Amino acid sequence: MIDSKLTYAVIWASNNIEKYGYKVFKDFIDKWFNTIAINPNETEILGEICYSKLSDYDWKIDVAIFVLSPKFSLPVLEEIKELGIKKIWFQPGAESDEAIEFCIRNWIEYVANACIMIQNR
Repeated sequence: MIDSKLTYAVIWASNNIEKYGYKVFKDFIDKWFNTIAINPNETEILGEICYSKLSDYDWKIDVAIFVLSPKFSLPVLEEIKELGIKKIWFQPGAESDEAIEFCIRNWIEYVANACIMIQNR
């Protein structure tokens, strides 16, 4: 699921350097991965456009990286299903039983309980 040819969306990317939404986004940008930021409360992160929702981005997204609280996951998962995104990476703490069940029911490949930054080293 980690491949420089894929396009990644960091769900709940952030300008707050203490947050994993910032750290994951920066890590992927620094490694020249095609990565977009998703957060309805931001307009730009690290000089890159930040989209309010996945459907605001006009090109294909291969992998959605979740760094948001699991209690906000379901609407994003519904949008992912509608857009046909088939791969999700749940950063530690972003997964829930409900989110994983959603992925299983909808044939969405997922990774949970693993940090994408560590796996990408």
